[in-house]
Amino acid sequence: MGSFAARVDRWVEDIQLPPPPAQGVLTRVVGLTLEASGINASIGSRCDVIAPDGKRVQAEVVGFSDGRLLLMPFERTRGIAPGFRVVVRSTGSNFGFSESMLGRVFDGMGMPLDDGDPITPTAFRSINADPINPLSRRPINEPLDVGVRAINSLLTVGRGQRLGLMAGSGVGKSVLLGMMTRYTKADVVVIGLIGERGREVHEFVRDTLGEEGMRRAVVIAAPGDTSPVSRLHGASLATAVAEYFRDQGKHVLLLMDSLTRVAHAQREIGLAVGEPPTTKGYPPSVFTLMPSLIERAGNTNVANGSITAFYTVLAEGDDQQDPIVDAARAILDGHIVLTRELAAQGHFPAIDILQSVSRLMPQLAKRQHQEAAKEFRRVYSAYEEHRDLISVGAYQRGANADVDQAIRQLPFIKNFLQQDMSSAVSFSESLDQLQNIPEEVDDANEDRGRKLKMGKASTPNESEVMNG
Repeated sequence: MGSFAARVDRWVEDIQLPPPPAQGVLTRVVGLTLEASGINASIGSRCDVIAPDGKRVQAEVVGFSDGRLLLMPFERTRGIAPGFRVVVRSTGSNFGFSESMLGRVFDGMGMPLDDGDPITPTAFRSINADPINPLSRRPINEPLDVGVRAINSLLTVGRGQRLGLMAGSGVGKSVLLGMMTRYTKADVVVIGLIGERGREVHEFVRDTLGEEGMRRAVVIAAPGDTSPVSRLHGASLATAVAEYFRDQGKHVLLLMDSLTRVAHAQREIGLAVGEPPTTKGYPPSVFTLMPSLIERAGNTNVANGSITAFYTVLAEGDDQQDPIVDAARAILDGHIVLTRELAAQGHFPAIDILQSVSRLMPQLAKRQHQEAAKEFRRVYSAYEEHRDLISVGAYQRGANADVDQAIRQLPFIKNFLQQDMSSAVSFSESLDQLQNIPEEVDDANEDRGRKLKMGKASTPNESEVMNG
């Protein structure tokens, strides 16, 4: 009898029943914030708000106060009423990753948007990775060919660098992103379309990437009509996908459009849970989130992979001192400024070379390359300083040698900075064209300049250089 009882006790110990789910009751809804009582859960936990008819709305724990949980739903809250059950679904943010994600489009929660089958994960990891040990970062010493002449030659990018595209609305950020998506030499391209127009998602996939580009791309789309927590998840998920492929030893290009919309999502959540507003209404958590997200990109010692990241930053009202623009400029390894003035002139890409900088160019470019870029900036700067005088005819030739040189070279320089979006210019071609800018623009060189603008120019031969 005693032996049988002992066996029963062991059987009971061996039976591992899951603990009953933590449950509470929905008590209040304020804006986008749900309040639940009678339940405890950690920040970041996933919960289901369950209606009497069984309908579920997913939400995430974003705070707690006075014994109440504060939740932010992933979906619309229409139909939610007091007394609905709140059940803890999971306590982590793990996601399943696989090579089969290539060529697919997902929403901010990782669900397919392309009517394809759910992926079969081969690895699970958190979408909120721990910070990289600074001493575990490999140095950035290899130039990256992005296919854009102005960037390759004057704003050289390194593999593993993080840069911002600073611009107001409607000046060509998405077009420039599309060019880099098609032309950058990378194994995998991860695109995070966060908080942008839903129309642009389909256009980006169909027109910008196309069938060929999608084969090496993963798109995470969380448009502006999704909840703020879904947009934040989309940004974290896009970064996590890039990290997954980087740790496979691949060179990844991460394009996030836009970092400002990520900040807006965090602002909505922060203000909803009671954070105090600071600069332009942004709570302190926004300026904590940005570096934690950006610092996940770069090079690591794991499998020698890399993440080169471009983040678009919306300068509201074309204000380059906007708090998000200013904060991003301090965090990133460089910034590319696009101006409305150049866009209005039909100058694309509308890159203001004099306001843009790549902080790693001195250690990436050879001495000859640096000298040529420095000379280009010097001449172009001389023209910009005297542009008003020149335009009204008040400048007298011979007054300033640098300005005289700029006037002679200006047609070629302007064409050099422009590029047709359907044409790529390699890193070597960009460098050759930079180092062979003619001293005087005659008819032949003007024709070569027009070809540069269209992206059809080849490296000049010896006779062209001698004549130029």
